Amino acid sequence: MEAYTGFARVYDIFMDNVPYEEWGTYLDSLLKEYGAEGGLVLDLGCGTGSMTEILAEYGYDMIGVDNSEEMLEIALDKKIRSGHDILYLLQDMREFELYGTVRAVVSVCDSVNYITEQEELLTVFRLVNNYLDPGGVFIFDFNTEYKYREILGEQTIAEDRGECSFIWDNCYYGEERINEYDLTLFIRDDEASSQGEELYRKYQETHYQRSYTLDEIENLVRRSGLRFLAAYDAFTRNAPGEKSERICVIAGECGKETV
Repeated sequence: MEAYTGFARVYDIFMDNVPYEEWGTYLDSLLKEYGAEGGLVLDLGCGTGSMTEILAEYGYDMIGVDNSEEMLEIALDKKIRSGHDILYLLQDMREFELYGTVRAVVSVCDSVNYITEQEELLTVFRLVNNYLDPGGVFIFDFNTEYKYREILGEQTIAEDRGECSFIWDNCYYGEERINEYDLTLFIRDDEASSQGEELYRKYQETHYQRSYTLDEIENLVRRSGLRFLAAYDAFTRNAPGEKSERICVIAGECGKETV
């Protein structure tokens, strides 16, 4: 599972079209509905901490886990500015460890799609079940095969934001059900700019995501020991359909026998 490196520096700039506040309101409503209001919440695959900060603002005691040191450095900067008491841990979600249990786990922005082997995703779900309080809730989203095949596959996306630009090439391998992201980044060198030079540095990264069907996800949830509670066309209360691009799943803690 690739860690974000050079892209971490400009991740928030290029993700400014993501409605984090709207998603945060949605997650808060689900957490309240399933009895996690005001509890200890783990943000699994927290990235730069955008959602972690929003949920902290709602009053949740937050832990953030991510395997990218560069992303967590940005999250820590946000924590300093906000003053929120958030614990960040540099860990791979396939083998994360906590000091105790939490009332809820959330994982958004298709973090689970970065787990490209079903058995490894099963391990993640088992760990979640292990670290949930009795009756705790797990809320996560994932990109669908429809999105990779029809929306992203074979598409090239390019953006120029002045201080940085990127070229994002997508390739979806239908047989393997893997979407490959090839990122080429050009980021302005601030030190050179302060000396009057217009210098950009080039970075390249490759990321892989796996498409899952809702049936596969439900099967893995149940095998992990969690209870499958609901699935929605994210971020709504509508049932998923054939053209759903992202699906939100709610699962519940159901004992620790399978861990």
